[in-house]
Amino acid sequence: MQTEHIFKQYDTELESARAKVLEMGSLVEQQILDALESLVTSNAKLSETVIKKEHLVNALEVQLDEDCSHLIARRQPAAGDLRMILTIVKLITDLERIGDEAAKIARFAQKTFKTDRMWTPRFAEIKTMANLAHKMLHMSLDAFARSDANKVIEIAQMDENVDDQYRMTIRHLITFMLEDPRSISMSLEVLSIAKAIERIGDHSKNIAEYVVYMVKGKDVRHISIEEMKQKVAKP
Repeated sequence: MQTEHIFKQYDTELESARAKVLEMGSLVEQQILDALESLVTSNAKLSETVIKKEHLVNALEVQLDEDCSHLIARRQPAAGDLRMILTIVKLITDLERIGDEAAKIARFAQKTFKTDRMWTPRFAEIKTMANLAHKMLHMSLDAFARSDANKVIEIAQMDENVDDQYRMTIRHLITFMLEDPRSISMSLEVLSIAKAIERIGDHSKNIAEYVVYMVKGKDVRHISIEEMKQKVAKP
């Protein structure tokens, strides 16, 4: 009976860690949406909310780090359980960095509120990329929740689309700056926002790759999509 109780408590601790990851992911997702909304609508209060939530994300990362350390020390997990705990440790680092990028976007949004420049038309240049990066994060978190390794291929392909959008944005901004030097300051700020969104895509792809390791025990980082397909397809 005591052994059964220990196993049940262990399972409860693992499930609690998973739930906290999804709580942290939901918080970061909302940060992204609110940061982008504050940028489009010039909502200073909303951008401030995004920045203030940064400490909540950081606190969850620290708490999960401690939880995982205790699980490893006290339970000595093996095989799939160990992979899941190691995945959580890596995953929450990327989530925290995504939260940082969302806060960065909110801070740039605040800078625009203090000027008379037309911002919304320029934001249209990166709106598609922003929506795609957010979708990548949502899918990656869903893959973690469902232990679904197969989504990594679609997410990796979406990351390539985000990169293409980023390069296109750079070209457009260079054109704006050459045509009108008065747009240089604004264009550089848009470029910083675009870079933050591109980094959100990168971190979201990382999360999907960690899920493959958690489910299949295979490392699919730093390889082509074709190689990734082959690894994921193998049992």
